[in-house]
Amino acid sequence: MGLGFLTLLGVTEKDSTRDATSKFENPILNKLDAHDFAGKPGQSTTSRLGSKHIDLINLIGLEKSASSPAAFQDLGEAVATVAKASQSSSVAVALSSHDTESKLSSASAIASGVVLGLFEDWRYKSESKKPSLSCIDIIGFGTGPELENKLKHAEDVSYGVIFGRELINSPANVLTPAVLADEAAKVASTYSDVFSANILNEEQCRELKMGSYLAVAAASAKANPPFFIHLTSECSVRTKLVLIGKGLTFDSGGYNIKAGPGPLLSS
Repeated sequence: MGLGFLTLLGVTEKDSTRDATSKFENPILNKLDAHDFAGKPGQSTTSRLGSKHIDLINLIGLEKSASSPAAFQDLGEAVATVAKASQSSSVAVALSSHDTESKLSSASAIASGVVLGLFEDWRYKSESKKPSLSCIDIIGFGTGPELENKLKHAEDVSYGVIFGRELINSPANVLTPAVLADEAAKVASTYSDVFSANILNEEQCRELKMGSYLAVAAASAKANPPFFIHLTSECSVRTKLVLIGKGLTFDSGGYNIKAGPGPLLSS
């Protein structure tokens, strides 16, 4: 049975410093029964607050000083882990102290961590367990349209990451070259204001004398002919970034599956 509502507090090692009497210097922690808690990354514990509004509070350890987006994303992922384990439907997240200048970016990183931490790909499993969490309040990071836009951007980026994970998790008999090309075309069609796609079939690749590409594709079954996917961003950017995929829709074994210096050099 789930807890329903859950309160979580991010605590840094700096917050966990104690005075000469071994009491927490942080006023919030000083009211909690968390004597062994040191705020180290990955550390978590449950403490009783004794308030009529909040009874139990979960403490989650951060870095020495939570100031990087990665630290706040880790906090979001830890929140998702605790929420799934307790089957909570609603969560409130706060920090025991604020020493970060960019609250908008920090709130965005927490939101990204929660969304990505909740994700589990159940499409090819016999049982599907959807998380109970439906609402999260990020307290102490501001309010207003600017924050809402930042959180919306974090959500969009996170679901983009999840889309990529789902493609990677799909087995070779599901995600064939044709299906992957179709997914790329859908992305370009759905987001035509920022993406365009140029997808070449085998004959078009041959006309362009793409011999090396076709030589690799020749190992594929005839039922799954190759498609060359060129997905381009139409956004105005200062720096151009080109990502070139391996071009295989099956598990080719990864990089370092063999011992010794040879495979490491080749990777």
